[in-house]
Parts: sequence; structure tokens; C-alpha cells
Amino acid sequence: MSSETVSTRTRILQASLNLLEEGQGKGVRMSDIAGKAGISRQALYLHFRTRGELLIATTHYVDDLHGGEDRLTASRTAETGKERLDAFIKAWGGYLPEIYGIGKALLAMRDTDAEAAAAWDKRMQDMREGCEAAIRDLARDNALTPFYSPVQATDLLWTMLSLRNWEQLTIECGWSREEYVAGLQSMARHLFVSPP
Repeated sequence: MSSETVSTRTRILQASLNLLEEGQGKGVRMSDIAGKAGISRQALYLHFRTRGELLIATTHYVDDLHGGEDRLTASRTAETGKERLDAFIKAWGGYLPEIYGIGKALLAMRDTDAEAAAAWDKRMQDMREGCEAAIRDLARDNALTPFYSPVQATDLLWTMLSLRNWEQLTIECGWSREEYVAGLQSMARHLFVSPP
């Protein structure tokens, strides 16, 4: 891939991200993105065949900008389920403020825009897999509370860590990032970790 192609692709992704964050959920058309990136619509379609493909790529672009994969290293290399649970909550809790703009935009569009819904659902499925891995490791260690099945515990953890809940606690209630992470870690341990 030539450097011009990479540069054009990056301009497209940055334009998409900017328009999504600025519009906070108002529809963003391919023509809007092409205009913001300074290219023709035809050139845009050479890089992304569909708007849905572009929206999903934009969420991955945000991950690249903010080191999304690197943040998960501590969770993925944790030796115990409890350590993995804490590390995953810390990683996700630290990441939410950085993806809040695009997340809020995709959420606002979700009910009326199938492509935005697909992009959001893909991102949330990825996050759910992280929740599932933490719960699975607790079960492997025989440390998962008997009150919930692994599926139920995954469902609950996934819901607890949702963008809407983060927004409620940090923006509406004024919790700091540190309070949010510590509070969610404590709650998750109480709900999911069997006492020794």
C-alpha cells in the first residue's frame, strides 16, 4: 500500500471520527465524510465499500489512536481470574473517556441507522468478550460465586461496564476516573468472586 493510500485512508477515518463526535449522533453521510477528508465520494468508495464498513473501521481507528490493544495486556496476562477481572475493569474504565464521543454518537444513531447499530454492536461484542474472559478465568480458578452462572455473570459485568452507566456515574454523578474504576472493581469482586 502506498503512503498516499495510507494518508488518504487516515484522512477519511479522521474525518469520519470528527463528524461523528461533532454531530453527536446526527446522521453522517458518505458525502459529508468525503467533503471533510477533501476527496471525492468516488475516491471514498475506493477505500470503503459501504458506510457500515467505514463506521466499523472508524472504531478500530480510535483503538489505534488510543492504544486499545496495549491497554488489555495486563488483563490478558493476569495469572488469576480475580486479577484479570480487576485489570479488565481498569483498562475499560480508563478507555471509556477516550471513546465517549464516538460511542455516544453511535448510540444516538443506533435506533434509526442500521450501519451505526452494526458498528456499535461490533464494538460492544468485543467488549463483552473481555468480560467473558474475566468471568471464565474466575470459573477456572473455582473463584466464581455460585449465585450466578458464567453466562449470567458475563451479562451482569457487561451491563455494569456499559457506556451509559459510565456516563451516569462520571458525568451525571461526578465520579472521577479513579473512583469509577475502584468502585466498579469493588462491586464486581463482591458480586462475582467467592469468598476465600
